[in-house]
Parts: sequence; structure tokens; C-alpha cells
Amino acid sequence: MMAQDELRASVLISTYNWPWALEKVFWGFFAQTRQDFELIIADDGSRPETAELVARMAARSPVPITHVWQPDEGFGKCRILNKALALARGERMVVTDGDCIVRADWIDTHIREARRGHFLAGSYFKQSRDTSEAIDEHSVTSQAVFTPRWLMAHGGKLSRMIKVMGRGRSGWLLDRLSTARPTWNGHSASCLRSEALQANGFNELMGYGGLDVEFGLRLNNMGLTVRRVRFSTVALHLHHERGYATPEMRADSAAVKERSRSERLIRSPLGVNQWLGSDGEPRLGPQDRVTRYGY
Repeated sequence: MMAQDELRASVLISTYNWPWALEKVFWGFFAQTRQDFELIIADDGSRPETAELVARMAARSPVPITHVWQPDEGFGKCRILNKALALARGERMVVTDGDCIVRADWIDTHIREARRGHFLAGSYFKQSRDTSEAIDEHSVTSQAVFTPRWLMAHGGKLSRMIKVMGRGRSGWLLDRLSTARPTWNGHSASCLRSEALQANGFNELMGYGGLDVEFGLRLNNMGLTVRRVRFSTVALHLHHERGYATPEMRADSAAVKERSRSERLIRSPLGVNQWLGSDGEPRLGPQDRVTRYGY
């Protein structure tokens, strides 16, 4: 059992009805070089198979796990992330998705590279269907899956291998040489939990498309600047289709994001405060379910 003041980070992992991928994500977190963090599975209404997987993986987890579930009412990622944020006990909030397998130094980098007045923004490395299906537990725990040799042997292209070559000093250098515009990235990003609360968490007016960028915009408006960890926090993104995104959903989200930009909003108009009591303790909905393991 770990005391709350020993938790340096709370990792929020969003998921929806894909336990096959989530199991691989767990393998990556069980192999981390440090264990002073908690995992919070932010479940946007998955069927019981996901809860069964979480319980099974929690029995062998080296870190505490919280599973928060809300009823399936359509795309509700921001809402479930806010509920996960309300439940978080760590000093830093780190976010990723339930289809991203992270390298063993991922958490350590998010903690070690943190600087006052900054949030960290990483990236992800998309994998093909064939490569995704070839990933097994041994390749993750041995860290072979994060090497160019393994990836190219399973369909990866040499031209893209720079994405897994950053480690330590080389990762730091690649991050600073990168010309990609850094933004808050839902696959790999972090800030202080207190900063996320100051911004009132994620904007529940957002549907699919741009919700990560919108949150980062409000952190910028708060006065935080982005610190790039694009190459030093490696996350392999498993292949999947995106049938749930509609043009109307994207257009609505773009309008919300533009308002946050033009009005320089800091606080979400519909955010985490509705899931917190006046004492700062979580106050979730009557149909939400929370299960904690290992605390």
C-alpha cells in the first residue's frame, strides 16, 4: 500500500471497449523503471470485459489501479477524464490512451523533465495492423518492441525508426531539434494536477476532434509554456479505425476550440468542478462506478 504523498503521478488512461489493446498498455506500465505512480482507467462505458481485464491485471500490478466507469452515452472522453482527474491522488497528471504502449522510461521522463511554469507534450508512433497484432507480452516486458530491429522485422519502415531512437541525451537533443509544433497530446502529456484543476479540467463541451489541443490552449492562457518530450517519451500507438468520428462532431468541437482561443479562456465552462465536492473530494454521478485496487 502506497501513501498518497508518495504518489508522484496519476496516469489517466482513457478506454472504450477495447480490452485487447488495454492489456498491452498494462504490460508497458508494469515494466516502468519507477513505481511511484497510480493508474486510473478512465472508462467511457465499456462492456463488462474491460472491468474483468482490469481486475485480472490489478492482481499482478506493481502499482495501485483505479477503474472509473460511466454509462455509455456516446463519446464522453472529456467527461470521464474529468472524473478520473477528480479521483487522482498524484502530484502530476499524466495522460495517455488505452491504445498506446509506453516505453519503460516513460513515467520517469514525465517526472524528471517537469519544470515549473511548463507542461510536457509528447507524441506517439503509429503502428500498422500487422505490427500491432505481432506485439506480445514478452516483446513489451523485454523492451524489444521499442527497438528498430524488432519493429522492422514486423513490418516497420526504416525511415520512421527515428521515433524510437531517442533515449537519454539523444532524446533530449532530438526533442530540441524537432520542428513539429508542440501541443498538449492525449497520447503523452503531463502537468501538475493543481494546474489541471485551475483550468477546471477538460472541456466537456468538446466531442471528438481537438479536445487535447483545446486543453493545452487553456494551459497556455494560464501562462504555462509547452516543453517538448516528443522523442524522449516513446508511445507505440496500436492500429485502429475511427468510425466514431463524424463531420458534425468535428465541426462542433472546432467551434468550441476557437472560442477558447479567441476569448483566451482558462477555465472550462463545463469541467471537473462538477465532479468535486466543496471539500475537494470526488463526487461522481449515481450511475458511475469506481473500483480501487492496491491502495
